[in-house]
Amino acid sequence: MSGTFRIEAAQMGLRRYLLARGELNGGRFEVADGNLDVSFARARMVDVGFSGLRFSSFLAHDSVFERCDFSRTTFDHVLFGATGYGGERWDELSWPETVFRECVFARTRIPPQAYFGNARFERCTFDGARLRDLTSTHKAQFVECAFRGKIQDVNFWGTPTEHTAALGRDRNAFRGNDFTGAELLGVAFQHIDLDAQRFPGLPDYAVLDRIDQRVAATLAAMADWPDDEIKTKAAWSLRFGADWAIKYNDGHALVSRNWVSRRLPPDVRDQIFWMLVSYTDDQQ
Repeated sequence: MSGTFRIEAAQMGLRRYLLARGELNGGRFEVADGNLDVSFARARMVDVGFSGLRFSSFLAHDSVFERCDFSRTTFDHVLFGATGYGGERWDELSWPETVFRECVFARTRIPPQAYFGNARFERCTFDGARLRDLTSTHKAQFVECAFRGKIQDVNFWGTPTEHTAALGRDRNAFRGNDFTGAELLGVAFQHIDLDAQRFPGLPDYAVLDRIDQRVAATLAAMADWPDDEIKTKAAWSLRFGADWAIKYNDGHALVSRNWVSRRLPPDVRDQIFWMLVSYTDDQQ
């Protein structure tokens, strides 16, 4: 991953794209014809500006992006950590990671269901970036990143679900991330140490242990509530959340009023939230 930076025209079937390789230090990323269908292969980009650009396709394989600015960048199609490039069939033996280190993603437009692949984000800032409907994150790693703004319907994984031999690991690094400036809606943390992250705290969020016991005690306390429909909706949602926490996070969960249920009246969600938070061993 060294040598003079170069961009070459390439073609795969009917698709014409640009292949970027080598090392580029500083400056703004620009191409002569404005075609921003680009594959980065074994490239090293340091202090490069991508702000405001719109990529019809952005693919990165076995590359490093260090202190790059992706502010207001739009990705129509993106593979942050692809298995390869140029349409070659992957042998499934090795999957080099692509690293984004100290990069800025401010108001970056990331498409729904973007493919993260084997990408590692270290000390990156996601400030108002569009992070929504992202589930293809099974192999992505996040270390000491800062998240600000709304994050909705996103999965974060502490263990890759497949290809562990090619990745060379059976755990994803996920630690030291700061979510204190984020609004988290339908965000799932699976096989992740929640205590190793920073989250917004009370009165809106709480990292809770023994979530199954808390849910059982809360449902017992709700037994005398007069509205059966509310009790039914609450029971389904709380049991689902507890089962998920037991399966994926050893009974720990990041709880909010939205975690309680999005289908219950606000005052009911608030009451249940505080019942979960205030649970004590005496209620067993």
